[in-house]
Amino acid sequence: MPENQGWKLQNENNHQATGPVKSTVTSLNGTARSAGFVGLGLMGAPMAANLLKAGWTVSAWNRSAAAVDDFMRLGGTGVPNVAALRDEPVIIFMLPDLSFIEQAAAGLLAEWRLAPPQPGTLVVVMSSVSPVGVQAFGLAVDEASGGNATVLDAPVSGGTEGAQRGTLAIMAGGDAVHFERLRPVFEAMGTTVRRLGGLGSGSLAKACNQLIVGTTTAALAEAAELAQRSGMDVESLFDVLSGGLAASRVLEFVGPRLAARDYAPTGPAKFMYKDLSFVVESARAAGSAVPMATAGVELYGELKRQGLGDLDLAAVRQTIATLSDLQSTAASAASEAADVIDSVRETTA
Repeated sequence: MPENQGWKLQNENNHQATGPVKSTVTSLNGTARSAGFVGLGLMGAPMAANLLKAGWTVSAWNRSAAAVDDFMRLGGTGVPNVAALRDEPVIIFMLPDLSFIEQAAAGLLAEWRLAPPQPGTLVVVMSSVSPVGVQAFGLAVDEASGGNATVLDAPVSGGTEGAQRGTLAIMAGGDAVHFERLRPVFEAMGTTVRRLGGLGSGSLAKACNQLIVGTTTAALAEAAELAQRSGMDVESLFDVLSGGLAASRVLEFVGPRLAARDYAPTGPAKFMYKDLSFVVESARAAGSAVPMATAGVELYGELKRQGLGDLDLAAVRQTIATLSDLQSTAASAASEAADVIDSVRETTA
């Protein structure tokens, strides 16, 4: 293992141990390439691993000790809590939602209120969060750090495959100078890296991405269910669609799972409900009509109510199948009721 990718912990059996003393240099453009990483889930673990591969020293925290142990075997180090990352020049959060980030960061902000971090410290929210909420989080970090730490939002698209391959699309919002300082971090994890504007812009871009992905997946699921119930082969249908105007990356990646009814999670479907809710929230603030997002929130809300939220996004087909069965049952019951009424009328006529 290259020396700049990690070190042995003083106690290799303790995932909460800390690594050696690091340089006080905080410039991301200098020789120090050090970062903190919070959240080693399906996306976070490979993203942090790619930082290690790019030569960064990475200290990580995760609620589950097993994920930290796995990360340590790759050359990273573990910390007992998020507050232990207080002196890192950049701290990345990859947790399910902003509420999780705020909870995890509470101790860190408390530490900074007692002793501010180095000027230029960067806090990067790479989760899919509310564009409005992340701006409020930015104000909280600025206040707690005495103005020494700045938040950028940089959500990603590309799924677990993109996270593993380091080919994510990264949509950033924040100050242009800070974005350029973070470019080496982003380019270790993604191949398409763009700054879209000020803080919150990255999250709004991700919300737009999810609007397209979520509603397209739902449309493909409807098409699959309609085709199968009509006696058509779904794989053949998707094959011919891929050669026409309906072709898309969504069809390419999600289509096979929809056709096979393969709902093994590559990312929990319940997050689409959250992401589409952000679209509706942002649209309300901007005065923009979003009928597709509104319908999508209702559909993915139904998916959660059916208990499918922890399955893959393709499970929206099962949601539609269940709704179809309910509709058929209701139609059959209505038809039977009508027959009974007609029979009674004929008898009493």
